[in-house]
Amino acid sequence: MADQTHVLFVEDDDVIREATQLALERVGFAVTAMPDGLSGLEAFRADRPDIALLDVMVPGMDGVSLCRRIRDESTVPVIMVSARADSIDVVLGLEAGADDYVTKPFDGAVLVARIRAVLRRFGHAGGGDRADADGPPVGGVLTFGELEVDTDGMEVRRAGRPVALTPTEMRLLLEFSTAPGTVLSRDRLLERVWEYGWGGDTRVVDVHVQRLRGKIGQDRIETVRGFGYKLRA
Repeated sequence: MADQTHVLFVEDDDVIREATQLALERVGFAVTAMPDGLSGLEAFRADRPDIALLDVMVPGMDGVSLCRRIRDESTVPVIMVSARADSIDVVLGLEAGADDYVTKPFDGAVLVARIRAVLRRFGHAGGGDRADADGPPVGGVLTFGELEVDTDGMEVRRAGRPVALTPTEMRLLLEFSTAPGTVLSRDRLLERVWEYGWGGDTRVVDVHVQRLRGKIGQDRIETVRGFGYKLRA
């Protein structure tokens, strides 16, 4: 298991849990599958998986609460699973710190692709062989007012104090930092940060921008209505 990407999957439906576990194991993932939030939290603390796949509606501790608990302790990538694409639970999950979400019923190949895309953003070897050359250019410290972005050390400081970002938030900030003053559309950000070459739900971008603003300053990223967002230089 040490050489495999370890997935924690929390799902209360026995059929979905077992079928998804088999599908993920078939492509080489090691999977710990749990039926409720409390056992999922115990498994997370015991095993420290590489990625967590959490269904929103699980007993004991719902997936959103579990995501918050995980995020309090770790920056491990989290993907939420929701039965409805229009559910408020999707937004709540993202606000709780999830990096992405998928809706049920999901295609196994699509789920694997989404897991690998998230892992690539986190620099995990199990995520695939895509080179970082497709990401934003790096090199040196970029300064925007009181905000400093060290693109070599992957560190951020605000007024001299370190800012803790998840890898997804860091990737998003790098996209803005390497094109200050340029309006970046939600579709471009979905493609560059989340690798949604086929399009995707822009709520993912909007929630992550709000989370990023809360850490680097509400006024640092400007909304350009009808077009997207830009970083104030």
